[in-house]
Amino acid sequence: MLVLGSSSRYRAKLLVQLGVTFTQESPEVDERAFDPDFDHLSPGEFALTVARSKAEAIRLEGGRRWLLCADQVGVLEAPGGGRQQLTKPGTAARCVEQLMQLSGRTHSLVNGLVLVSEATGERFEAVDQQELTMRPFARAEAAAYVERFSPLDCAGGYRIEDEGIRLFERIRSDDHTGIIGLPLLATAGLLRRAGLLVP
Repeated sequence: MLVLGSSSRYRAKLLVQLGVTFTQESPEVDERAFDPDFDHLSPGEFALTVARSKAEAIRLEGGRRWLLCADQVGVLEAPGGGRQQLTKPGTAARCVEQLMQLSGRTHSLVNGLVLVSEATGERFEAVDQQELTMRPFARAEAAAYVERFSPLDCAGGYRIEDEGIRLFERIRSDDHTGIIGLPLLATAGLLRRAGLLVP
């Protein structure tokens, strides 16, 4: 049995596209507790660290399930060096502020994927990265978008699935589903390695 260790409706909707049978379970993990690690881990390792903790949170002793967990981190390179973590804004005001930080700039969305067997502890992992450039826009446009679509639960504070796509100038991506939070090409690869996805 495959378990998607996520409360995200976006990830569940994506996983359906692979034609696998799965259940969904929400890990009790405080993602913000990992924030102090952001500065000394690569974005990929940071995302994997959180994803691993989600898998551990739902793992059952003596279980025989496969656990699929993911985490996405937004990364904005700071002028002159350093980087800033982009998180789920949570409130409309923070969402607008975050969008204004991204206006006219390039940022990355990095996904860490972990697939773990409860029975054996066997684990497969992957990292997926997308590069996105927003066009310059005014605060009024950002505020209007947030008011209409309320993307408060999305890293970066936008959704490409709705009118958020209008905020962008360029997207460089090998798999656009990674922007939504579950890169299906990488996910399919992990499931094949575990023998859970067959022709």
